[in-house]
Parts: sequence; structure tokens; C-alpha cells
Amino acid sequence: MSESLPSLEALRCFAEAARLLNFRAAARAVGLTPAALGQRIRQLEELLDAKLFHRTTRTVTLTEEGLALLPYAHRALEAASECVRAGRGEVGPPPMELTVGTRHELGLSWVMPLLPRLRRAQPGLTVHVYFGSGPDLIHRVRTLQIDCAVTSSMLTDPKLDAVRLHEERYVFVGAPKLVRAAPLHKPADAPRHTLIDVTADLSLYRYLRDGPSSTELHFGKVLRMGTIAAIRHLVIRGEGVAVLPEYFVRPDLEAGRLARLMPHVELLSDYFRLVFRGDDPRRTVYERIAQVMLVDPLK
Repeated sequence: MSESLPSLEALRCFAEAARLLNFRAAARAVGLTPAALGQRIRQLEELLDAKLFHRTTRTVTLTEEGLALLPYAHRALEAASECVRAGRGEVGPPPMELTVGTRHELGLSWVMPLLPRLRRAQPGLTVHVYFGSGPDLIHRVRTLQIDCAVTSSMLTDPKLDAVRLHEERYVFVGAPKLVRAAPLHKPADAPRHTLIDVTADLSLYRYLRDGPSSTELHFGKVLRMGTIAAIRHLVIRGEGVAVLPEYFVRPDLEAGRLARLMPHVELLSDYFRLVFRGDDPRRTVYERIAQVMLVDPLK
């Protein structure tokens, strides 16, 4: 059973009577009749089961209980005043802590460099970063282990919502020395190659398979490496081919460390999203964060 709380009006009457030690003057200060002020204080005493004032015909003094209550009454009235100012938007953004999840590679190259700008755009915001895989990030947002996540993982959970960020394009790549030795120009060439992907459901390869060309390739072998950084490392070494985010391998393509495969085949694109729970009341905060993220190009 919840405990009854004193009204702010009763606390204000008590605080003024304690300040002036004169009920008639305190009544004028709060805009009540002396009888009404006395009634508010009697109600407060009954609620607390404590006598707050010693009164005679000549003097008014605080009891020990009244002295103990006074600083807390002041604090409650100040807090109520701050509530009014906050509701009017006069106190600025409140302090807030958020844990943002992201993939390791994306976090280091894009999210981490954005943190100073996020703090400037949202004063009082403290951002913690959690690194994980796409499915792990989605699970942690759903179970309230982190507040939000930057991911391009597909959303199928009705409990989740998202704000769209940058587009993510994909390329099918291999090491030039590998494709010189074993060209990969058409589906019939695929059995000679090893596909390297992140997960067992081939979450990267689907951008090629499910694209407008609906290209189904049957590779001789499939390896799972868990992160796009590990996949890139093996592909550059010539140990397989992979579908990877274009932003992530753009320097390798420009430097000739990787080559586009089957460039005539159009791949699906996707979007990074700032994902959060649909019942999270901080949607406007996430929308402001997304606007900051959209200013910086994806790295």
C-alpha cells in the first residue's frame, strides 16, 4: 500500500509559517485566510501524526518535528518549481546516459569519431558504446541490455522501431591474383571458389543472391568468419570471395588489393538504422542523434 504524501500547498503554508513565525502574516504571503492556512497545517500534522508548531497567544515556534521537516519541505518546493521550469523547457536538456551498440568495425571507423559531435548536439548526454554482432545487438536492444544500436540487420520484431541512417551498398569481391588464376564471371565458375560470410544463414551473400538479378551461386566451400574485418583479411589473402559493404572495402578497391566480381550483377542495398524499442519514450532523442549521424559520411 502506497504511503500518503503531503500536498505542495500544505508544505508551502508550513514553510511560510516557519519563516515568519506568524500565521496571519504567513496567510497573507500565500494568499489564504488565516483559517484556511491553519486548516492546511492541521491536515499536514494529521498526515504526519506530528505536531509542527508550538503556539501561544504571543508566540509561534517550531517543534523538533517541525525543525526536522523544514529543510525537506524547502527541497520539495524547490523540486516542484524545477518541475514547472522543466515542463516549460526552461532548464535545458536533462542529463542522460545511453548505451549504443554497434559492430566493431563500424564503431571504430564511424560511431566513435562522432561521439564529440553527439555530446555537443545533446548537452548532458553521456554515451557508452557496446560492440557486438548484428543479431546480438538486436537481442540486447529488445531485452533492455542496451538502449539502441546502429545496425543494418533486418528488423522483424514488432517490439523494435528504428530511424534510418546512411545507405549501405555492397560489392562482390575477391583478390586479383585469385580471380586471375580462377576467373569468376558466371555461375558455372562458382564451384571453384570458397565463399566467406559472417553467419550460417549467409547474411552477406543474400545481398547478391536476392538482388534484382536473383543470382544463385553454388560455391565449392563456405567459411564463416564472424566479422567483416576477418572476412576482408582472408579475401585479400586470396582464400575466398565475399560480399562486403562497399564503404568498408573502398580503399582496397582503389588500391587494387581487391577486385569487383561479376560487376554486371546488381546487388541489393540496405540502410543502417538506429534501432530502439518501440515503447522507449526517448524517440525524439534518437531522432536528434540520427540527424547528427547523417551529417558525417559513412566511413
